[in-house]
Amino acid sequence: MKIDLSTITILLVAAASLVLVSCGGAAPTSTTTAGSADTSPDVEPSSSGGNLTDFVLKDVNGRSHALTDYLGEKVILVSFWATWCEPCKKEMVQLQALFDEHKDSGLMILSISMDEPETQGDVRTYIKQRGYTFPVLLDTETQVTNQLNPRRAAPFSLVIGKDEIIAWEHEGYVPGDEKELKEAVIKALGSTAP
Repeated sequence: MKIDLSTITILLVAAASLVLVSCGGAAPTSTTTAGSADTSPDVEPSSSGGNLTDFVLKDVNGRSHALTDYLGEKVILVSFWATWCEPCKKEMVQLQALFDEHKDSGLMILSISMDEPETQGDVRTYIKQRGYTFPVLLDTETQVTNQLNPRRAAPFSLVIGKDEIIAWEHEGYVPGDEKELKEAVIKALGSTAP
């Protein structure tokens, strides 16, 4: 079978596109949505009457965090990421800055690692070395990822308002996206940008 140069080029471009999409390198997307109402056996509907599904995950220190611990009380930024995703690592720096600036105003960040079992051991070390102070949760059974990020986009972020509605979501990260994220958080907090 003979393959010409243009066929090889098309195949390489297609393969590169798949890699970029799987790690958030594709053109970022943002939307406003009303959330999800799916349930699975270990992910239960929110008891607070919202349209989100509750979850409980352990952080890198073994402490459990439930979505309902913060739902209705705080603006929650849920961010899916992985140690193998370079755009995720760049976004994490921005998340820490956002958390430092707005945690006292009612922002909670729940960063959910999508690392597979073979790389989950790297998550705690990575977080500790960089001094991130927001909860970094391990989705060892991928139930929360399947629920809120079924495409497994990395990074993928959701802003949940105090009204328990997903007010904003965004897939991917390129420098400058942090401005849109900050605006979404400030709007959900009900304050104005400094």
